[in-house]
Formats: sequence, C-alpha cells, structure tokens
Amino acid sequence: MKAKRFEDLFIWQRARELNKMIYRITNYHNFSDESLKDQIRRAAVSVMSNIAEGFERGGKDEMIHFLYIAKASCGEVRAQLYIVLDQGYVNQKEFLEIKKMAQIISASIYKFIESLKSSTFKGLKFKQEKRNDIDEFSSTLFKKEKLNSYTFWLQRRNENATCSQFLNGEGYFLKKKSF
Repeated sequence: MKAKRFEDLFIWQRARELNKMIYRITNYHNFSDESLKDQIRRAAVSVMSNIAEGFERGGKDEMIHFLYIAKASCGEVRAQLYIVLDQGYVNQKEFLEIKKMAQIISASIYKFIESLKSSTFKGLKFKQEKRNDIDEFSSTLFKKEKLNSYTFWLQRRNENATCSQFLNGEGYFLKKKSF
C-alpha cells in the first residue's frame, strides 16, 4: 500500500503509540522531576513530528534526513526511560513495554531508510509533470476541430470548474480573440 499521507505510515502510527505511552506514565505517575518529564515528552514528540515533517517535505533525501532525526530521538527516549526506571517512576514491566515499542520504531525507521536509499523514487515534489494542461487541451481540441488558422482563447464558464473538467472540455469554452 502506498502512503498518501504521513498518517498512513506504520512508523508514524507506532510513534503515536509511543507518545501515548510516554504521556500516560508522565501524567499518572508521581513524576517529581519536571525536567525529565519535559525532556522525555519532547523526545517522543520529536519522533512523531520528524516522520511527519520528512514525509511532507516531498523529497526522498529530505525524508531520509528527517527519519535519521526521528531515529535519534527514539534513542533519546530509550536512554531517558532508563532514568525513569532508575528513579522509580515506572516498574520493570512498564519500562520493558515502552522500551520494546521504541526499539520496534527505531528498527522500522532504519528499515524504511534503507528501503528509501535503494529506491529510484525521488519524492512527490519531483513527480514528472505532464505537459501544460492548457496546451494539451487546446492542441487536442484544435486538431479535432481544425481550428489551427484561428486564434482562440479559453474562458472559464464557471469559477468552480476543475482541472479534469477542463481537460474534458467541460466548464470552459473557446472564444475567437478579437484584435
């Protein structure tokens, strides 16, 4: 399945789960260390946010760059989890559950990076553009109607005409240009 939005990415969905876990333990446990609470939350948010930002940039190289940042933030979450455990803010079971999720995300990000590196896909912003829609439509229409010897211009019939209506000849009409 092709991801059309960052929300479609497995790694983003798992990063969202990680955030829920981190917020759950920092909200419902007796966290007296506000700095640690803030830092682990920011690191978890960074994982999710960098996956989204990389995807939205539209280029493969930028995506890879932001995925590396997300992976590093995932490592930061894991490191801080040890402090959380050592300070008694979570029990061993909670620690292992959250750590496992962070490890899965980190490994998945790595696999995604490697997959992108070997891909020929450059990114959505480099998608090969079609010829100019107006030129395509007008040249097709002129050939059909043998209107080559006249100068015409396209005028919208209504403001809500879509590009596909335009290409199908709907929502627009030709007028002879007066000189």
